[in-house]
Amino acid sequence: MSKRAVLEVIALDAEDAVAAQAGGADRLELVTDMAADGLTPAAATVAGIRAAVDIPVRVMLRPADGFAAGSVERLVAAAGELREAGAEEFVLGFLGADGGVDLAAVERVAGALGGCRWTFHRAIDRAADRTALRKQLADLPGLDTYLTAGAAEGVDAGLPTLLAEAGRRGEPGFEQQLLVGGGLRLEHLPALMGAGIDAFHIGGAARPRGWGGPVAAEAVAEWRRVLGG
Repeated sequence: MSKRAVLEVIALDAEDAVAAQAGGADRLELVTDMAADGLTPAAATVAGIRAAVDIPVRVMLRPADGFAAGSVERLVAAAGELREAGAEEFVLGFLGADGGVDLAAVERVAGALGGCRWTFHRAIDRAADRTALRKQLADLPGLDTYLTAGAAEGVDAGLPTLLAEAGRRGEPGFEQQLLVGGGLRLEHLPALMGAGIDAFHIGGAARPRGWGGPVAAEAVAEWRRVLGG
C-alpha cells in the first residue's frame, strides 16, 4: 500500500484553512497578497489559523514581488515573529540578479528557523541552473521540499523537467520531495503520479470564484478523491 499523496492548499485566512481541511487538504501554504504571487502574512493570521485547524501550515517568507531577498534582517525578524505566533514550517527562496541562488540570504534565513522544516518555492523555476541550485542547497538544515512547476510558465511547459527530476530522486541535491504546483490541473496528475511524484499544491484550483472568493471544501475534496486517500 503506497502512502497517500500530499495535497497542499494555499490559504489566505482562517476561513480558507477550515474549508481546505474539511476538503481533505494535508497541509496549508499561508500567504497574503496573491496579486504579488504570495507574500509574508501577518503574525495574527498565523495565530488565527493555528487556532482554527490542526493540519500543518507552511508560512511564506517573501517580502515583495519577485525573488530578491531584500533586507535579510527584516526576514529574520519576521521569521521570529511568525514562530512566536505558532508557525512551525516555512516557505522561502531567493535569487540574485544573475539568476543564481542568493545563498547568503537563504542560509541566513534558514539558520533563523531553528531547525523548522521548509520549502524552497518556485524561485527554482526562475533559476539560471536548477541543478546547480539544488546542489548548492543540498545540505541546508530543514529543507525538505521544492515547490516547482518545472518551468516559469507553469506545469504545461515544465512537465518534461518534472518527470526527469522525479527520476533523479535520491541523487545528491535531489533528495527533497517534489511538490508540484503552478498551473497544475487534474489532467496532469496521471503522468506525474506515474513518475512517482507524491505531493501537489493548488491555489486557484481550490477557489471556484477565483482569488476574490474563498477556498471551497468541495473543490479540495475533488482533488483529494483523484489523488486517493
